[in-house]
Amino acid sequence: MQRKGERLRRIARPIFGKGTLWLVPGLLFLPAAAWPDAAMRPSPRPSDVIAASRNIGSATLPRPVDRTTAFPQEDTVLPPVSPAFRRWRAAFRARALAAGIPPAVFDAAFRNVRPDPDIIARDRNQGEFTRQIWDYLDSAVSRSRIITGRRMLERHRRLLGRIERRYGVEKEIVVAIWGLESAYGARRGHTPVITALATLAHEGRRRRFFEGELLAALRILQAGDITPRRMTGSWAGAMGHTQFMPSSYLAFAEDFTGDGRRDIWSDDPADALASTANYLARHGWRKGQPWGVEVRLPEGFDYRLAGDHVRKPVGFWRARGLVRADGRPLAGNGLSDNDMASLRLPAGARGPALLTFDNFRVIERYNPADAYVIAVGHLADRIAGRPPFRASWPRGERALSAAEKRTLQERLTRQGYDTGGVDGIIGPRTIRALQAWQKDAGLVPDGFPSARLLPLLD
Repeated sequence: MQRKGERLRRIARPIFGKGTLWLVPGLLFLPAAAWPDAAMRPSPRPSDVIAASRNIGSATLPRPVDRTTAFPQEDTVLPPVSPAFRRWRAAFRARALAAGIPPAVFDAAFRNVRPDPDIIARDRNQGEFTRQIWDYLDSAVSRSRIITGRRMLERHRRLLGRIERRYGVEKEIVVAIWGLESAYGARRGHTPVITALATLAHEGRRRRFFEGELLAALRILQAGDITPRRMTGSWAGAMGHTQFMPSSYLAFAEDFTGDGRRDIWSDDPADALASTANYLARHGWRKGQPWGVEVRLPEGFDYRLAGDHVRKPVGFWRARGLVRADGRPLAGNGLSDNDMASLRLPAGARGPALLTFDNFRVIERYNPADAYVIAVGHLADRIAGRPPFRASWPRGERALSAAEKRTLQERLTRQGYDTGGVDGIIGPRTIRALQAWQKDAGLVPDGFPSARLLPLLD
């Protein structure tokens, strides 16, 4: 379980893993199937999950549904299921009906639903994250993804222009999220969402979260936006072109086409792209402000200022000698000296340095991993015709294994540096402890957990 204060945003975030209940967590574990061609959906916040179990306002109250068309009857006999699943289903049905789900909606949705062992296997068999951020970005911001993104931008220019004008979110950002979440709609998932969520809820490790999402999915069916047969997505329950979880759908999905349904599953991406723009807008997107800019650091820079725990005005960073990577001053091009920013060093002192702004934090609401946010922002920049990062990545550095991360924490703790515990998770407290040790040892205190440091810590 995530330790208090350790906001795990350090490398790339998988579909699922170990961590907090409501973030669909596991920030440092990534199966091969979860690389950028797989779905990375909006992460429901606690309020979203709570809202999924209640009526959340007139904007999402269910509309009358023609049951004969929305929930067609079938002659299929329910396959055998375990007594444990039958008991869970009966108990959950009672809770769903008490929350206002009509019996006909529940029963139609759960017809032929039984636990899928493949989903459980995929949830449990998530390999340890052993790749570095530059490997992730090589795939997430590949040449083919950039080229396809530019084609999609041109193909849907009128639609994206209307979305940008309505929601105030740049079209390149919307297209970049589309590209990372479903490869521009090519990989939206074919798993029945009710089956996926019921399987994971019954399995029990994150029951509260998945039951909240399952109830939200039932509300979507109740509203008539989709039928159970068409409600498909990833094995983890994420849906549509931009992989919304059901609670995020209820809170942020848009009927941009005006046909009476918020159809993020359609081959027409209009509703899905508008929903993504609405999601970002509702979380505070500032049009015209960059997500981040690559910067050059001066000689003698205090690397302890790096990290999202330090948030200062652009003027503060300018006074300490930071300039854009091409040598231009920080202010300008959508930035003023008063804009708040944090310095991030995703590969330590030997990789690109990024000054990030409020819009970085907005993308974090979609997915809180630094690498995902950097990938979205950089892909959007490349789609818009901006250059790649100027600084090179330290490609000779290998990622630490989980055992090595625990060893690093144990050695830091033994020497009196507080990592907040030994759990194999490199969060902000471990990074600050590492920075303090590096400074005391006369090293550059960038907090980057390099394998080269382990022998020095012994």
